Amino acid sequence: MTPIERKRYARQIIMPEMGLTGQEKLRAGKVAVVGAGGLGCPVLQYLVAAGVGEIAIIDDDTVELTNLHRQILYSADDIGKNKAITAVEKLSVLNPFVRLTAYPDRLTAENAADLLNGYGLVIDGSDNFETRYLVNDFCVELNKPFVFGSILRFEGQVSVFNYQGGPTYRCLFPDAEEGDNCAEAGVMGVLPGIIGTYMANEAIKIIVGIGEPLSGKLLVINTLSNNHTIFQFSRSETAIPSKSPGAPPPQPSVGDDTREISYDEFEALQIADPEQVLLVDVREYYEFEADNFGGENIPLSEIPESIGHFPAGKKIVFYCNSGKRSLQAAKLLAQSGYEGQGFWAQHW
Repeated sequence: MTPIERKRYARQIIMPEMGLTGQEKLRAGKVAVVGAGGLGCPVLQYLVAAGVGEIAIIDDDTVELTNLHRQILYSADDIGKNKAITAVEKLSVLNPFVRLTAYPDRLTAENAADLLNGYGLVIDGSDNFETRYLVNDFCVELNKPFVFGSILRFEGQVSVFNYQGGPTYRCLFPDAEEGDNCAEAGVMGVLPGIIGTYMANEAIKIIVGIGEPLSGKLLVINTLSNNHTIFQFSRSETAIPSKSPGAPPPQPSVGDDTREISYDEFEALQIADPEQVLLVDVREYYEFEADNFGGENIPLSEIPESIGHFPAGKKIVFYCNSGKRSLQAAKLLAQSGYEGQGFWAQHW
């Protein structure tokens, strides 16, 4: 490491947890970042600034005007340009000691092994479930850990998968997940900065070998309420892909007593015994206030601490806009051992 590099990273090196040895590990680190959008921008900026030695940027997308409120690596002059190539140009100015490679391609089952194989750590900043399952399956196949993040509206999630034999993405999300994305539901501009910084922090901890990575833990941050919740989960061998990496997972199933419900079925339950039915809207408070179907309003992030207060033996019906958050709530209910029946639904 040159004297200029040691001076550049002096405020990191001075910490006993890092030291010169830790900085050398960062310098030797090789990271592949999938997606140079909302999450990828802060991840890349902080990893480049921290001195990670080699970084690949994989993204076939181009910069759009609607990106600029949150993807602050780019400017109006970059509209129409490929994100991976543009990111390399800008980040090279930030830190010339980092080796950056742009892959202006979409990650696919055909090119994933070639693109990811030369890197010790993968960071998934993608915005669709197909890519997330693909990243997971190839990381499992190639025995690589990867850092995961997702954002929507005011809420973000962070976790570390396939780390030292720990749980994978499919262990946490074994079913086909479908729901809103930022283009449909919106996202607060500062949220990817918050979540992306957490992701960069997890990456640095893994490369240097310090702290406790979020392996087997899903950190959920609600920036409206400032709630921070950690869900713990374990490795499931039945969720480990054996062939066909990236293949779509089975359709949602959370147990014999927990299933999706239609409006007609809900109405029939209400007519049969309204006292035994508890309707719970798991959207945020502001969403409930703007438009709701009734029932109690308990945001998804507050469900784990609320289950213990549900009256025993009830039929709990969770609902949200797309069914994504209500499905997660139903899973949490099933895993809690609640003595009753759970359902999930879209906003009817």
